[in-house]
Amino acid sequence: MVGERIRVTGIVQGVGFRPNVWRLAHECGLRGQICNDAEGVLIHVWGPRQARDVFLQRLRDEAPPLASIEGIIRMALGAGEEIPADFQIVESREGRVRTGVVADAASCPECLAEVRDPSHRRYRYAFTNCTHCGPRLSIVRAIPYDRANTSMAAFPMCAHCQAEYNDPADRHFHAQPNACPECGPQLWLENGDGDRLSDGDAIENAAKLIRAGNIVAIKGLGGIHLACDAGNAEAVNALRQRKQRYHKPLALMARDVDMVKRFAELNDAEALLLNDSTAPIVVLDARGERLAPALAPAQNSLGFMLPYTPLHHLLMQHMKRPIVLTSGNRSDEPQSIDNQEARQRLRRIADYYLLHDRDIVNRLDDSVLRMADGRPRFLRRARGYAPRPILLADGFPSSANILAMGGELKNTFCLLQQGRAILSQHIGDLEDVATYQDYQHMLQLYRQLFDFRPTVIALDRHPNYLSTQWGCALAVEEGLQRVEVQHHHAHIAACMAEQGLPLDTDKVLGVVLDGLGLGEDGTLWGGEFLLADYRGFQRLAHFQPVPMLGGAQAIREPWRNTFAHLLYSLGWERVVEDYAQLEMVDFLNDRPLASLQIMARKGLNSPLASSAGRLFDAVAAALGICRERAAFEGQAAIELEALAAAHFEQQVDFAYDFEYQNNCLSWAPLWLSLLQDLVDEVAPGMIAARFHHAVANAVVETAASLCHQHKIDTVVLSGGVFQNRLLLARTSFLLRHQGVKVLSPLATPANDGGLSLGQAVIALVSCE
Repeated sequence: MVGERIRVTGIVQGVGFRPNVWRLAHECGLRGQICNDAEGVLIHVWGPRQARDVFLQRLRDEAPPLASIEGIIRMALGAGEEIPADFQIVESREGRVRTGVVADAASCPECLAEVRDPSHRRYRYAFTNCTHCGPRLSIVRAIPYDRANTSMAAFPMCAHCQAEYNDPADRHFHAQPNACPECGPQLWLENGDGDRLSDGDAIENAAKLIRAGNIVAIKGLGGIHLACDAGNAEAVNALRQRKQRYHKPLALMARDVDMVKRFAELNDAEALLLNDSTAPIVVLDARGERLAPALAPAQNSLGFMLPYTPLHHLLMQHMKRPIVLTSGNRSDEPQSIDNQEARQRLRRIADYYLLHDRDIVNRLDDSVLRMADGRPRFLRRARGYAPRPILLADGFPSSANILAMGGELKNTFCLLQQGRAILSQHIGDLEDVATYQDYQHMLQLYRQLFDFRPTVIALDRHPNYLSTQWGCALAVEEGLQRVEVQHHHAHIAACMAEQGLPLDTDKVLGVVLDGLGLGEDGTLWGGEFLLADYRGFQRLAHFQPVPMLGGAQAIREPWRNTFAHLLYSLGWERVVEDYAQLEMVDFLNDRPLASLQIMARKGLNSPLASSAGRLFDAVAAALGICRERAAFEGQAAIELEALAAAHFEQQVDFAYDFEYQNNCLSWAPLWLSLLQDLVDEVAPGMIAARFHHAVANAVVETAASLCHQHKIDTVVLSGGVFQNRLLLARTSFLLRHQGVKVLSPLATPANDGGLSLGQAVIALVSCE
């Protein structure tokens, strides 16, 4: 009998792959065995060639839901091999395998069927899971990924669950969180004083409290959320006041797609995203029935997710409209994950608590995506996706292990080894002490989970980033090589890497529009046209540098950017002389402009920045959007996009002009036209749309010219400003019309959440 050795690599451990292979082998009439090892899964199989070919094809086509096959290698087995009597699952030949951990996954249909079946022993059990779904990263403490190394260690399996766990024909085979009401975690409802409410079903009672206008803290998969009725304006307003989150949009959970369609426009691609096992928040255009006005102030979109655990499914059965489900914290703090921590931190926010006794070991925010330019784009990559690896194209060196530290805001870090880049979940803004501590904890955990020993630390060049400072300290402590990576080069390399561009690819033109990053010349960059590959870059063009008056204060107070742009583009005296009738000019004249002009002239706390983000802030403030203060990063630009959306198509022929001289894009013509529109009382939405078209046109004309000049056929669009759906779609469309290939991030966020991937790849190549 002919046999062969089959090596399968990818996400093939801890996802039900071995029992699936066992089933397929039996159905194909094959003998052999399967085991896990350090490289993935190893199969020895004997049988007729046709049966083996069918087996291999079904292996690819019928992989378990959470598996991802990266490679299959077939080799003939020698004649001396002992042939088993049937097909078996055997223990690893190399002892305990360090396999890493896969992402948490939404409840599968089979588990939900058990939860809804009154005759099943798991009826209405909130912690039902199997090898196809449930917690993974959120519960693991150490490797290997065995029950003893997770927060399920506190719950020994009963005889029924143990039998399922041991049976390769059962979908609970080796499901580490396997449990039932007899042996698993328990749920309860308590009031603000910590007293448990024992009457009735805890989930049903929590739903009643939410319907009655209360705020309920709910312990979920990767964190504790705050929930209230999304249609109850009083409850939503109370949540905002207590949470001190006055402006950021609040996430929503709906029972099903039909409920979502009552309140938002939903296409087939968005519906697929909502129903995916990753269960992200999907940002949708608001349409139809109205919910509380304070859900997403000054925006025309709503962020919806569907239930992704049995607990959420059971809760939403009792709701006739969506609930708010936002992170359990005060604004800008990390999400609570511990019961006692939640009682302390949320005691002035939540009225009641729906808690359980399974520890959340690792904090996981909800992932957020939005359709833009016809594809789903990450705004935040976290639960359901991390720590799924991103594979580099063949040809990259494999001699170095890179730990990339990421940026300061929207931080992630990256482990790169043997062509596999593992990005952490969204960590957040490291300026917050608790977030920074969480960052350090997750770094250590990932190194342990993936048995990762770095040889090189990759850093952003900005010396004041906490991620850079911690990376420097690690490099010294562990005697590691250190590689500093320019911020915008990292954005470009991240997009190139995630989309499979090989090491020796031709140079691309990278257009990076963002808030800021430290440039090679020591100034702040943010509107950049870079000729780049993985090995290096050349700055070809940029937005006009304008001072950030007051430094970081200019990020928080957008009016400062309006004044700076007018001062540098037109001169303030001209603005006052020609446009004194404008309310915006009156507002600015009430500010300390003389001091600000001295600061600008002398360079006092006014660093020059070619920032696209500050340009958007400047225009937003000129229209009265977040003029005095922005409550969160990007607020002014987000609201400016929302204002422009309804007028965008109609204003395509009325785009403002720009100037391009000496490799610099100047906005003086734009400001002259915009000010005249204000004088003529043109609708703010029309002005916002004309501005968006102006930026798109400026980027496209500059990029097309540079592509022709340098014989480039590919443009990469990245940076947080390209999360603007109008700008990305219009710029991409016009570039394609010019015959240019356009790449923009798909597997990572365009914002700084993808930065660590680019840092890692650039550092790897620099070590050749």
